[in-house]
Amino acid sequence: MLCGIDEAGRGPLAGPLVMAGVVLHQHIGGLNDSKKLTAAQRELLYERIIACSTCHTVTFSAQKIDTNGISHCLREGLLEIMATISCEHYLFDGNSNFGVTNLSTKIKADASIAEVSAASIVAKVTRDREMIAFAQHYPCYGFERHKGYGTALHIQKIREHGYCNIHRRSFRLKALEATLF
Repeated sequence: MLCGIDEAGRGPLAGPLVMAGVVLHQHIGGLNDSKKLTAAQRELLYERIIACSTCHTVTFSAQKIDTNGISHCLREGLLEIMATISCEHYLFDGNSNFGVTNLSTKIKADASIAEVSAASIVAKVTRDREMIAFAQHYPCYGFERHKGYGTALHIQKIREHGYCNIHRRSFRLKALEATLF
Protein backbone atom coordinates (compact mmCIF):
# COMPACT_ATOMS: atom_id res chain seq x y z
CA MET A 1 0.00 0.00 0.00
CA LEU A 2 1.22 3.48 -0.91
CA CYS A 3 0.61 6.83 0.77
CA GLY A 4 1.07 9.68 -1.67
CA ILE A 5 2.08 13.03 -0.20
CA ASP A 6 2.07 16.50 -1.74
CA GLU A 7 1.75 20.12 -0.70
CA ALA A 8 0.15 23.33 -1.86
CA GLY A 9 1.31 26.79 -0.94
CA ARG A 10 5.07 26.47 -0.69
CA GLY A 11 5.77 29.73 -2.53
CA PRO A 12 2.93 32.24 -1.97
CA LEU A 13 3.35 35.55 -0.19
CA ALA A 14 0.27 34.92 1.97
CA GLY A 15 -1.70 32.10 3.47
CA PRO A 16 -0.92 28.64 4.74
CA LEU A 17 1.17 25.74 3.56
CA VAL A 18 -1.13 22.71 3.27
CA MET A 19 0.19 19.16 3.04
CA ALA A 20 -1.88 16.06 2.35
CA GLY A 21 -1.25 12.34 2.56
CA VAL A 22 -3.63 10.00 0.72
CA VAL A 23 -4.06 6.22 0.52
CA LEU A 24 -6.61 5.33 -2.16
CA HIS A 25 -8.99 2.44 -1.52
CA GLN A 26 -10.29 2.30 -5.08
CA HIS A 27 -9.43 3.62 -8.53
CA ILE A 28 -10.51 7.20 -9.27
CA GLY A 29 -10.45 8.26 -12.91
CA GLY A 30 -9.23 11.70 -13.96
CA LEU A 31 -6.56 12.20 -11.31
CA ASN A 32 -3.67 14.45 -12.30
CA ASP A 33 -1.39 17.15 -10.94
CA SER A 34 -3.77 19.68 -9.36
CA LYS A 35 -2.18 22.50 -11.37
CA LYS A 36 -3.27 20.77 -14.60
CA LEU A 37 -6.94 20.64 -13.56
CA THR A 38 -9.57 23.36 -13.45
CA ALA A 39 -10.98 24.47 -10.10
CA ALA A 40 -14.27 22.71 -10.95
CA GLN A 41 -12.45 19.45 -11.79
CA ARG A 42 -10.46 19.65 -8.55
CA GLU A 43 -13.61 20.17 -6.48
CA LEU A 44 -15.35 17.12 -8.03
CA LEU A 45 -12.28 14.94 -7.61
CA TYR A 46 -11.74 16.19 -4.04
CA GLU A 47 -15.15 14.85 -2.98
CA ARG A 48 -14.45 11.47 -4.61
CA ILE A 49 -10.99 11.28 -3.03
CA ILE A 50 -12.32 12.02 0.45
CA ALA A 51 -15.01 9.36 0.03
CA CYS A 52 -12.61 6.68 -1.31
CA SER A 53 -9.43 7.10 0.72
CA THR A 54 -7.65 7.46 3.98
CA CYS A 55 -6.48 11.05 4.07
CA HIS A 56 -4.70 13.38 6.46
CA THR A 57 -3.97 17.08 5.98
CA VAL A 58 -1.57 19.30 7.86
CA THR A 59 -1.75 23.09 7.73
CA PHE A 60 0.94 25.59 8.69
CA SER A 61 0.00 29.24 9.12
CA ALA A 62 2.01 32.12 7.72
CA GLN A 63 3.18 32.86 11.27
CA LYS A 64 4.42 29.29 11.75
CA ILE A 65 6.25 29.48 8.40
CA ASP A 66 7.83 32.81 9.40
CA THR A 67 8.87 31.47 12.80
CA ASN A 68 10.20 28.05 11.79
CA GLY A 69 10.95 28.31 8.07
CA ILE A 70 9.31 26.53 5.16
CA SER A 71 11.72 23.55 5.20
CA HIS A 72 11.07 22.89 8.89
CA CYS A 73 7.32 23.01 8.27
CA LEU A 74 7.61 20.60 5.34
CA ARG A 75 9.61 18.17 7.48
CA GLU A 76 7.14 18.46 10.36
CA GLY A 77 4.22 17.88 7.98
CA LEU A 78 5.82 14.80 6.46
CA LEU A 79 6.46 13.34 9.90
CA GLU A 80 2.89 14.02 11.04
CA ILE A 81 1.38 12.41 7.94
CA MET A 82 3.62 9.36 8.33
CA ALA A 83 2.73 9.08 12.02
CA THR A 84 -0.99 9.38 11.29
CA ILE A 85 -1.35 7.15 8.22
CA SER A 86 0.15 3.70 8.68
CA CYS A 87 1.43 2.47 5.34
CA GLU A 88 4.14 0.32 3.73
CA HIS A 89 5.46 3.02 1.40
CA TYR A 90 5.38 6.82 1.43
CA LEU A 91 6.04 8.86 -1.70
CA PHE A 92 6.49 12.64 -1.66
CA ASP A 93 6.32 14.75 -4.81
CA GLY A 94 9.65 16.44 -5.54
CA ASN A 95 13.31 15.67 -5.01
CA SER A 96 13.86 16.35 -1.31
CA ASN A 97 12.84 14.26 1.68
CA PHE A 98 13.76 17.07 4.12
CA GLY A 99 15.75 14.60 6.22
CA VAL A 100 12.81 12.23 6.74
CA THR A 101 13.75 8.55 6.57
CA ASN A 102 11.56 5.83 5.05
CA LEU A 103 10.23 8.32 2.51
CA SER A 104 10.72 8.10 -1.25
CA THR A 105 10.62 11.12 -3.53
CA LYS A 106 9.86 11.49 -7.21
CA ILE A 107 9.84 14.61 -9.35
CA LYS A 108 6.44 15.14 -10.98
CA ALA A 109 4.92 12.23 -9.05
CA ASP A 110 1.77 14.37 -8.81
CA ALA A 111 1.29 13.88 -12.57
CA SER A 112 2.06 10.15 -12.71
CA ILE A 113 1.20 8.41 -9.42
CA ALA A 114 -2.51 8.32 -8.51
CA GLU A 115 -1.99 8.62 -4.75
CA VAL A 116 0.28 11.63 -5.13
CA SER A 117 -2.14 13.21 -7.64
CA ALA A 118 -4.90 12.72 -5.08
CA ALA A 119 -2.76 14.32 -2.36
CA SER A 120 -2.01 17.22 -4.70
CA ILE A 121 -5.73 17.79 -5.25
CA VAL A 122 -6.63 17.51 -1.55
CA ALA A 123 -3.88 19.96 -0.56
CA LYS A 124 -4.78 22.47 -3.32
CA VAL A 125 -8.55 22.41 -2.69
CA THR A 126 -8.04 22.69 1.07
CA ARG A 127 -5.71 25.67 0.63
CA ASP A 128 -7.87 27.38 -1.99
CA ARG A 129 -10.94 27.09 0.23
CA GLU A 130 -8.99 28.62 3.09
CA MET A 131 -7.81 31.51 0.90
CA ILE A 132 -11.38 32.17 -0.27
CA ALA A 133 -12.44 32.31 3.39
CA PHE A 134 -9.58 34.73 4.12
CA ALA A 135 -10.83 36.92 1.26
CA GLN A 136 -13.98 37.55 3.32
CA HIS A 137 -11.87 38.85 6.24
CA TYR A 138 -9.43 40.80 4.08
CA PRO A 139 -11.49 41.88 1.03
CA CYS A 140 -9.07 44.55 -0.18
CA TYR A 141 -6.40 42.01 -1.20
CA GLY A 142 -8.31 39.86 -3.73
CA PHE A 143 -7.20 36.55 -2.17
CA GLU A 144 -10.09 34.77 -3.90
CA ARG A 145 -8.42 35.62 -7.25
CA HIS A 146 -4.69 35.04 -6.71
CA LYS A 147 -4.77 32.77 -3.62
CA GLY A 148 -1.84 34.66 -2.06
CA TYR A 149 0.65 34.11 -4.87
CA GLY A 150 2.92 36.96 -5.95
CA THR A 151 0.85 38.19 -8.88
CA ALA A 152 0.99 41.78 -10.09
CA LEU A 153 -2.45 42.37 -8.55
CA HIS A 154 -1.37 41.01 -5.17
CA ILE A 155 1.82 43.08 -5.13
CA GLN A 156 -0.22 46.17 -6.03
CA LYS A 157 -2.63 45.44 -3.15
CA ILE A 158 0.26 45.02 -0.70
CA ARG A 159 1.65 48.38 -1.83
CA GLU A 160 -1.76 50.00 -1.28
CA HIS A 161 -2.69 48.34 2.03
CA GLY A 162 0.51 46.91 3.52
CA TYR A 163 0.65 43.41 4.96
CA CYS A 164 -2.21 41.75 6.81
CA ASN A 165 -2.08 38.95 9.39
CA ILE A 166 -1.86 36.14 6.83
CA HIS A 167 1.11 37.54 4.89
CA ARG A 168 4.43 35.73 5.21
CA ARG A 169 6.77 38.45 6.34
CA SER A 170 9.81 36.22 5.80
CA PHE A 171 9.00 36.01 2.07
CA ARG A 172 10.43 39.21 0.67
CA LEU A 173 10.16 40.62 -2.82
CA LYS A 174 12.61 43.17 -4.13
CA ALA A 175 9.65 45.00 -5.67
CA LEU A 176 8.31 45.63 -2.16
CA GLU A 177 11.50 46.12 -0.14
CA ALA A 178 11.70 49.90 -0.55
CA THR A 179 8.07 50.51 0.35
CA LEU A 180 7.49 48.15 3.27
CA PHE A 181 10.76 47.64 5.11
